[in-house]
Order: sequence, then C-alpha cells, then structure tokens
Amino acid sequence: MKNKILIKLYAPEFGKVFDIYIPANYLVWKITKLVMKCVSDLCDISINLKNEFILINKVTNEVYSNNSIIRETDIRNGTELIILSQKKE
Repeated sequence: MKNKILIKLYAPEFGKVFDIYIPANYLVWKITKLVMKCVSDLCDISINLKNEFILINKVTNEVYSNNSIIRETDIRNGTELIILSQKKE
C-alpha cells in the first residue's frame, strides 16, 4: 500500500484515538474532512463538516497547511496526529 499511510489520530474533542489509513496523494484539507467524516461515523455523533479543522503533529507540534499534499509533509506510517476544530474569528 504505497499510496496509503497509517496514522494514529487523536480526536480530543471526542476523547477518542483511532488508527486509520489516509491517502498519501490528497491535500491536507481533504484529509481533515475525510477523517472527521470517519470519526463522525465511528462515534455515531453529528459533526458539522462545514467547520474548519486543523491537523497537528503530536510530536513536533507542527500545524499542517491545508494546501499541502500529505506525501510532501513529514507524515509517515506511525505518525501521531491531533485533529481539532478551528474557531473562526
């Protein structure tokens, strides 16, 4: 599975941790939407997918730009990521 990356995803807003595969060729903003849809389905809760979400590396605290392609970041198999809702100001 060269085009998939296994990550550990922390969703602190829901108190959950998931091991999921994400596509390596997608933009970060698409991955955040896919991941939140997955969290919504697995937790059986309603999440407004129109909200903005941010992806953060748990080890380095790097916040990933929404326009970055996953394979061009430091996200690799086993990377621990945190996903949070981003408050609009």
